[in-house]
Amino acid sequence: MTDIARRPAGELEAAVLAALWAAHAPLTPPQVQQSLGGTLARTTVATILARLHDKGTVVRSRSGRAYAYTPAVEDEAALAARRMHSELEKGDDRNGVLARFVSRLSPDDERVLRLLLAQTDASRTPASTASTASTRNTASTRKGSPEPRRPR
Repeated sequence: MTDIARRPAGELEAAVLAALWAAHAPLTPPQVQQSLGGTLARTTVATILARLHDKGTVVRSRSGRAYAYTPAVEDEAALAARRMHSELEKGDDRNGVLARFVSRLSPDDERVLRLLLAQTDASRTPASTASTASTRNTASTRKGSPEPRRPR
């Protein structure tokens, strides 16, 4: 065994994404390696980029004989939202998942969520709001789960 400490899961991916976001242009693995200070092997960087590509977190295009990578999401908040949606899509009981998520929000987070939902509702046309409400009620009835709401 070695005494080398392992990095926490996702730390290298986060560093590579940060480098891509900071570049504002597609980067090849050697360019990413250089922007990270050159401490990682080029093959390590290439592997991380390939894994991010497989997850759909980055997109790649040919740049000569290599690939150049660009983030598929605009920032960390968009990445977190994408991961949340991905987790939500995995389950069969969306209402249950959302209900449990909402029930564990802090009062401040709940306030922000309510504001965001109100802004979203206000930006929709009346026809699409009615359609969305109908879809929510139908999904709730179909699943047999209560709507994910918290008492005020």
